[in-house]
Amino acid sequence: MTDLRPPQMNRKLDLYSWWITAVLIMINVGLFVWQIMHGVDASNPTTADAIYWGADFAPLTYLEQPARLFTSMFFHFGLIHLMLNMWALYVFGNIAEQLLGRGYYLGLYILAGLAGSLLSGYITIRDSYALLENFDPSLLPHVGAGASGAVMGLGGALTILAILPALPRQRFILDKKALLIIMAINLAFGFMATGINNAAHIGGMLMGALLALIWYVGQRFAVSTVAKLVGLATGGVLCYLAYQYCLSLLAPILELWQHILMQMKSQLNL
Repeated sequence: MTDLRPPQMNRKLDLYSWWITAVLIMINVGLFVWQIMHGVDASNPTTADAIYWGADFAPLTYLEQPARLFTSMFFHFGLIHLMLNMWALYVFGNIAEQLLGRGYYLGLYILAGLAGSLLSGYITIRDSYALLENFDPSLLPHVGAGASGAVMGLGGALTILAILPALPRQRFILDKKALLIIMAINLAFGFMATGINNAAHIGGMLMGALLALIWYVGQRFAVSTVAKLVGLATGGVLCYLAYQYCLSLLAPILELWQHILMQMKSQLNL
């Protein structure tokens, strides 16, 4: 029977039902505290600190350290940035973990974060092409980080599940209108405000929506295990292909990026 009750997000003793989400929050908060203990400014980290702790800087990421596509998901630009992302992770993750199952939920979270980083990298490459033709400081590569791409993946997943007809044994009935409004506001704010990496939001959201759709089909046709494997494999292959595609675009801007990277290392004493 479908449970029509709203999710019980405030039951302190029900942590077991969303403990993966709790662990992700603790990792992010723990790393933030660890960084503060090592001298990072809690309200306004420097670019050097961000780079040191694994943030994404496209020339460095694609030319030398691709692991930053992943590590950048765990660095935040100050306490407010961290709090906003962790609150959203709690709200979305609490429900998504119980609906999707822990393994698939964790895979979706990571793949959505990677997809966000990859789309952000592609936009940076595109801007660098434009930079070759007309110098514009706003087109220079920026440092990016945060869990928002992965969190938007969870939001995208829940939104897709809210739009589709509820499954016979679906635990929660999702509020389609509320989710659509929340996602629209986040995307609109990302387009209007400066300093927000909306490409990461969109990339994460699209990956989350795709993997949720595959999961839904598996549930609908009683092939849940197969669908989960197909979903995670599909997400992994898409991320790999996107990464390889980005690498294939670097030749015309390679010299430019090497120069930018050399300057960045010199300025930050890296």
